[in-house]
Amino acid sequence: MSLKNSVTLIGNVGKDPEVTYLPSGSVVANFALATSEPYKDKEGKKVEHTEWHNLVAWGESAKLVEKYVKKGSKLAVEGKLRTRNYEKDSQRHYVTEIIVSEFLFLSPVTKTAPANPLTDNLPASATRMTDNQGPQNDELSDLPF
Repeated sequence: MSLKNSVTLIGNVGKDPEVTYLPSGSVVANFALATSEPYKDKEGKKVEHTEWHNLVAWGESAKLVEKYVKKGSKLAVEGKLRTRNYEKDSQRHYVTEIIVSEFLFLSPVTKTAPANPLTDNLPASATRMTDNQGPQNDELSDLPF
């Protein structure tokens, strides 16, 4: 049996993505995705728990995120879980992120950019993007935090 680090989420983007063009020429997009799970509490009252996930997209996926993903966008995302740490102000910080390998637009794509042959022939309600590049080890050290 082969075990695999795999994450699949469906949720809403919490704020506009932050896109950074690194000195190496790589592009990275950081954004948060909210997933919600309804349940009933002990009194039978309907309650909704929302979990926030930090997402990172690289390369062409990051460019597509920059053009088409906005606060409130509904996405299905596949990727892998990555935990890293860094030091800031003499304090060690730990971050858990999902490195995005594929995503699917579940809400209409608003075209604020020039025509894109990757998405123009697909229905706006189900546009699938993949990025098989992912970050290289030297790119991770270029992150500004």
